[in-house]
Amino acid sequence: MKQSNLIELHKLCTYYNVELAFFTNLNDYGLIEIETREAAQFVHQDNLPDLEKMIRLHHELGINFEGIDTIFHLLEKIDLLQEELLDAQNRLQALEGVFL
Repeated sequence: MKQSNLIELHKLCTYYNVELAFFTNLNDYGLIEIETREAAQFVHQDNLPDLEKMIRLHHELGINFEGIDTIFHLLEKIDLLQEELLDAQNRLQALEGVFL
């Protein structure tokens, strides 16, 4: 993975005004993956939208890490179910075209 695709955690701590322990806890729950390179810790930039959601959930709504884990699990489940529904609708439309 290129260094340019990584964001240093200390920069995120400063920007979002959160403690480093916040990111460590997210990593412990498997919500993010922290990479360590040359004594610095990084996260991939693709994780930034989810990180911002997690920060808002924790700071603005007071949701703990277990709650954040549950919410993200449910959001993944919703996405999967929406994909399955869309697939079923497409198959139904294809069958309707055959029988009409």
